[in-house]
Amino acid sequence: MFTRIVLDELRDDGVVLACTEDVAAALAATNLVRVEPATSGGYRLAPSGNVGVTRVGDVQVEVNPKDKVPLDSVLFLLGYAQDPGYRHEDVQLAPDTDLFAAVAEALVRQVDAAVKRGVHRGYVSVDESSRTLRGRIRMGDQVRLHHGRQIPVEITYDEYSIDVPENQILLAALREVERMPRLQAGLYARAAALTSAFDGVTPLTRVRRLPRYTLNRLTERYRPALCLAELVLRNHSVRLGPSPNLTAASFVVSMDKVFEDFVGIALREALAPYGGRTRLQYPAWLDEKQLGVPRVSMSVDVVHETVAGPAIIADAKYKAESPSGRYPNADKYQMLAYCTALRLERAWLVYAAGGDPVTRTVANTEIEIVDWPLKLSTSPGEILEQIERLASYMASTAGLCVPSQAAGWA
Repeated sequence: MFTRIVLDELRDDGVVLACTEDVAAALAATNLVRVEPATSGGYRLAPSGNVGVTRVGDVQVEVNPKDKVPLDSVLFLLGYAQDPGYRHEDVQLAPDTDLFAAVAEALVRQVDAAVKRGVHRGYVSVDESSRTLRGRIRMGDQVRLHHGRQIPVEITYDEYSIDVPENQILLAALREVERMPRLQAGLYARAAALTSAFDGVTPLTRVRRLPRYTLNRLTERYRPALCLAELVLRNHSVRLGPSPNLTAASFVVSMDKVFEDFVGIALREALAPYGGRTRLQYPAWLDEKQLGVPRVSMSVDVVHETVAGPAIIADAKYKAESPSGRYPNADKYQMLAYCTALRLERAWLVYAAGGDPVTRTVANTEIEIVDWPLKLSTSPGEILEQIERLASYMASTAGLCVPSQAAGWA
């Protein structure tokens, strides 16, 4: 019998599931939920800090983001952090839809649109042994393999082929769709039909290390499909469970990482018109250098620099408020250390929450720490508008009031 369990990301009490030890072990291995034996029998499932969906046998567990953030917004945050050209329209999921089905439908739709005018071809480098000369000879391989013989010839040449990185990525993602559980037969059929269009494309053996590609005017139509395909390949997995007949399919993301990456990339885009450059995971030192004493390193999420040095610093925090409605004091201590080490008088803490900004002045100093909420339960367009307002306020308080037409500071 099929069992579906839906949990809230912040629900610590969890849900008790009556299942076998093998199913419990497979669920725990996905890192979506914590699994512990329940005193009343069975196993207690509780969120582990990640969100997504996993299916083991006839058990499907879903963990939804806090504050009722729609799953398509989660995928938008993922996609935008990967490619700021990514649009919300590229993946629109129906509300209350099974995540596997929703992601598969969005991917199949985008791949179909990408290849409507034909599958992209490009020049690829081919190495082969040949009896005729073509391209150029690989002299090192020729000497090593053939010891002075003239035939065969080890050659390298460029071939106009369908076997390009863009098609390899799309093919790999379509094959992941074929491995997703409980999809409608029609969706499997559409994915299989599209897969056949990539006949002649080399399957990827390691989908976690994707081949590099560069978008241009010929491949721009591939952009939405490629972005979604990479999300699927990086976050979806199918592995064997403890028993041979048990498989675990999962699509799991870390919201801490998603939020941090999105805020960094979105602020970099929003601050670009003001001149300077925005650096992510900026390296800094807490203490002065001393002979024989290891220094304390720091990594600031976002630092916007001008020719005079750091002008804006910010950190992204995806965490829940305390029961009293306040965020952890340690966040403020961290930002005070950043301000002191980088000689700035203001730092920004960007939280995934609703509410109004709060500015605090540290006692006996001129340092201000601003709590800035970013409401994720709104539409992707409104989320970007919030980022634009934040960037404008940051630039204004840092004295970067007049946007520059320069491409940036190198």
